[in-house]
Amino acid sequence: MVPLLCGVIVGAYILIYYNFIRGKQCKSDASLKGKTVIVTGANIGIGRMTALDMARRGARVILACRVKETGEAAAYDIRNLSGNNQVLFMKLDLASLDSVRSFCKAFLSAEPRLDILINNAGYHGAGKTEEGYNKVFGVNHLGHFLLTCLLLDRLKQSTPSRIVVLASYAHNWGNIDFNKISSPAESISDTLQSYSDSKLCNILFARELANRLQGTGVTCYSVHPGIVYTSIGRNMPSWIKALVITFGWLFLRTSRDGAQTSIYCAVQEGIEMYSGRYFDNCQVREVQPQARDDAVAKKLWEASERMTGLAS
Repeated sequence: MVPLLCGVIVGAYILIYYNFIRGKQCKSDASLKGKTVIVTGANIGIGRMTALDMARRGARVILACRVKETGEAAAYDIRNLSGNNQVLFMKLDLASLDSVRSFCKAFLSAEPRLDILINNAGYHGAGKTEEGYNKVFGVNHLGHFLLTCLLLDRLKQSTPSRIVVLASYAHNWGNIDFNKISSPAESISDTLQSYSDSKLCNILFARELANRLQGTGVTCYSVHPGIVYTSIGRNMPSWIKALVITFGWLFLRTSRDGAQTSIYCAVQEGIEMYSGRYFDNCQVREVQPQARDDAVAKKLWEASERMTGLAS
C-alpha cells in the first residue's frame, strides 16, 4: 500500500511539475552567429542561463556584472559549456550611474555592434544607490534605463535588434507614486512594495520605449520569468530565506526554466508586432490597467531622464 501511495504522489508531482511549474520552453533554433548580446546580472541565476543559451547559439556575449570574481568565473564556465570563446565579462554596477556610464563608454569603444540587450539583473532588499535613490528602484529600473538609453544608437545601427526587460508578475501590486518612488525603503513592507513598484516601472518603460522606437527596427519586450529558485531574495528576512531553501526546489522553477521567456523574446521570429508588450510563459499576455497607462509611462520616462541626467 505504501509503495503504491508513494508512486501516486510522485506521479502527481511529475504531472504538476511539467504542466504548471516548469513552464513552456523556447523552441526556436535561431542562430546568433555574428551577433553581439549583453546580459546584465549574468553571473548567476536566470541571467547566467540566458547568457549560456546565447553563447550556444554562437553569439558574442558580454556578461555585465557587478562582481568581477563571479563574473569572470561565469564567463569561464559558459565558454567551456558552450564551446564559444567569445564570452566576456565587463564590470557594471547598476546601483551607480557613473558605473553605467563607464560601462557604456568602454563597450561602445570596443564593440562595433549590439544586437540584443537583455536587462536581466534584479535586486530585492534595502539600501541606497550611489546617488541616494532607493536601491531596488535604482537597480531594477533607473540603472537599466540609463544603460538602454546610452546604448540605443548602437542598437539602431545593428537592426533588426531587440531589448528584453525582465519584469515580474509582482507588477500587479505596483503603484507609481512620483513623490516617493525613489525614496529609500524604511521597512520590510516598504521593500516589498518597492520591488513591485520597480517591476511596474519595467513594464511601463518597455511600453514607452516601444512607442519611441517605432520604425527604427529596434523592438523591446518585458517578460515574467515565473517564480524562480534564484538568489534574488538573499537580502530578504531570514525566515523567508529558510522557507525558500527548504521548499523552493520542489515548487519553484529552475533558473534554466525561468530563462525561457527571456530567450524566447530575444530570438523568436515573428514577434516584432508585439513590441512593448508583456510576455509570460513564452506568450504575450494582457496586463492590468496600471501597466498600460501611456500617460504614466511617459511621465516615468521624463522623471527617469531627470534622475539620470539625460534631460536637456
